Amino acid sequence: MSRRRAAAAFLAAGVLLAGCTADAEPGSASPTTGQTSSVFAACPEQSDQPAAGGSAVPKLAFDCLGGGSLDLARAPGVPTIVNLWASWCGPCREELPLLQEFADAAGERVRVLGVVSKDGEPQAESFAADAGTTFPSAFDAEGELMAQLGLNGLPYTMFLDADGTLVHSELGPVDSVHELESLVAEHLGVRL
Repeated sequence: MSRRRAAAAFLAAGVLLAGCTADAEPGSASPTTGQTSSVFAACPEQSDQPAAGGSAVPKLAFDCLGGGSLDLARAPGVPTIVNLWASWCGPCREELPLLQEFADAAGERVRVLGVVSKDGEPQAESFAADAGTTFPSAFDAEGELMAQLGLNGLPYTMFLDADGTLVHSELGPVDSVHELESLVAEHLGVRL
């Protein structure tokens, strides 16, 4: 076999395996590979209303790794936390399980969404699986949202009210679920 054919076969095998997992859930297609994602929940439906004017959130839209999409130009309809994270972000490893615990406790009262930023899909899925994270996460491979927000590092968390207005943001990780609950109570008016 020639080197070129061997390299092509190796690349094809890598592409096929990159988005696959042994316990993939049917029906949740990945936007970039077409393979099913076993880690993330689908992004929830958003309202049909545009986000409130004057919001500091860039009006971008991204496909979600578990299916659906996240459109920051539309009002979320419920108070929402949007956390930017990546597999290369050391503090994210500690923060993601806290966000998942909060998401589980908050249920429908506060939505938790992630935006995987400047990362690869297989790396993000592996990282999330290791952290036990299943909340919906959109995929921003090029870091477009980070660039528009002027961010050089992660994690970064935005607190949006139901009409999509940015009411607070945190640069750096939260240290506990209690801290997250306090931030949500203070800025979103929701007590858990």
